[in-house]
Amino acid sequence: MLSPEGLVAVAAVVTCLGYLAWHLLCGRPEVPGGLEDEEEGEEGTPILTEDGVGCCRLLCKPSALAQHLERSLGRSAALRGGPWPWPRWPRLRLLQQLLPPPQPAPAVVREHLQVPDGGLVALDWLVGPRGAGGRRRGSGGPPSPVLLLIPNAAGKVPGGLLQLGRRALELGYVPVVFNRRGHNGCPLATPRLQPFGDPGDLREAVAYVCCRHPAAPLLAVSEGSGSGLLLAYLGESGSSSRLAAAACLSPVFRARDWFEAPLPRLYEWPLLLHLKRGLSRYAGALAEAVDVAKLLGSRSLRELEEALFCGTESRPASWEAYWERNEPLRDADEVAVPVLCVCSADDPVRGPPARTLPVELFRSSPYFFLLLTPRGGHCGFPQRGPGRCWGHEAVLEYFRAIGEFLRAEERRTGVPQPRRWGGPLPEPPAFTWQRSYTR
Repeated sequence: MLSPEGLVAVAAVVTCLGYLAWHLLCGRPEVPGGLEDEEEGEEGTPILTEDGVGCCRLLCKPSALAQHLERSLGRSAALRGGPWPWPRWPRLRLLQQLLPPPQPAPAVVREHLQVPDGGLVALDWLVGPRGAGGRRRGSGGPPSPVLLLIPNAAGKVPGGLLQLGRRALELGYVPVVFNRRGHNGCPLATPRLQPFGDPGDLREAVAYVCCRHPAAPLLAVSEGSGSGLLLAYLGESGSSSRLAAAACLSPVFRARDWFEAPLPRLYEWPLLLHLKRGLSRYAGALAEAVDVAKLLGSRSLRELEEALFCGTESRPASWEAYWERNEPLRDADEVAVPVLCVCSADDPVRGPPARTLPVELFRSSPYFFLLLTPRGGHCGFPQRGPGRCWGHEAVLEYFRAIGEFLRAEERRTGVPQPRRWGGPLPEPPAFTWQRSYTR
C-alpha cells in the first residue's frame, strides 16, 4: 500500500500529465486543411499529394520562375517520403523540438564580429566531412555556396536547424549560424539587445561573410520567429541584400499580432525561460537601460519584449511605435530576391492561415512563394525515417531549382553568369535578377 507521500507523488504526476494533455489538445484551433478551407477558396498549384498528408500547394504570382519551381518541386523524389507521423497532433512536434537532436551535433567554429556600436554578434561555422558532391576550398573547383542559418527570435538553436546545417554540409554548402547579441552564449558587450525587426546587426554579418567568401553565392534560411529578421533585412536592403535567394520555415509574418495573441504554453514557456536565463547573466549591465525586475518577472513573450524595448529611459517609444519600425513586412514591396515560405495550415504557433498568412502578398509579388501543406506543425514537417524533415528537403530543392533556372536562362540568352555553385548545384548570381524572370 502506498504511503501518504507516495499518494501525493502519484497525484502530482497525474495532474501534470492531465495538464500536458490539455495543452496538447486545446488552445489555438488546429486547421485541418490549407487555404481551401478558408474564405479564399482553393488557391495555388497542387505540388504533391501524399497519403495521410493531403495536397501541398504553391501559391505565387504566375511567372517563368514560378512555372519552373512548380515543375521542380512536383517531381522531386526527396519530397516524397510517405505518410508523416503524428499527422493530427502538431503540438506533439512542439514537445519533440524540446528534446536534443537524435544525431550528434556537428562541430562548430565560432567567430565574434564587432558591429559599429561596439556590440558583438557570433557566427558559428559548421564544419565536418563534406558529401561526395561538395568541393573543398583549394580543390580547383568553383566555391561552395554559403548558407546563412537564422534561428528563432529567442536565439535558441534547435536540433532541427542544426540538422538542416548538417544536411547542407553533406551537399557541399558552407553552413553558418547567425547568433544575435547576448544570445546562445554570445557576450553582451553593450546594454542593448537587437529589436525584433532591426536588421542592422544582420547587415554587418552578411557584409563580413561576403568579404570572407567573396566568390561564393550567399543563401539564407530562417526558422520560426527568426524569419521576422530575415524578411525585414530583405525589405530594407532591396536589390542590395547580397543574397541570391532566401527561404523561411514556418515564418511569423504579422509580428505584433503574433505577440498579442495567446501562444501554446509548450512553445512559449521554454523560450521565455531560455531568454530569462540568458538575460539574467547581464542583469547588472542591463540595469542602466531597462527595469530588470520587470524584465525577469515577465510572464509572456510580449511582456518581455515590451520590458526590453518599450517605455524605458533609453527607449521611450510606445508599443505601437515599436512595431511601426519592426514589423517584418513593412518594406515587403522592396524585396528583390526570391523568397520561399514553407508553412503548415495546422501550425499551432503561427495560428490559423486566414488570419496569419499575407495571401495578397503572394498573389501580387513576383518574389514571394508560399508552399503550404495541410499538416506539419511548427518547424516540424516530419517524414518517415530517422532525422528526415520534409521542410529541409523542400528548401534545398528550391535552391537547386533556382540555380537550374538561371543556368537555363544563361544558355538561352547567352548572358554569362558571374559565379557558379560548388558541387553539382548550379549557382544563381547575387545581383543580376531580371524582370523577365518574374513576369
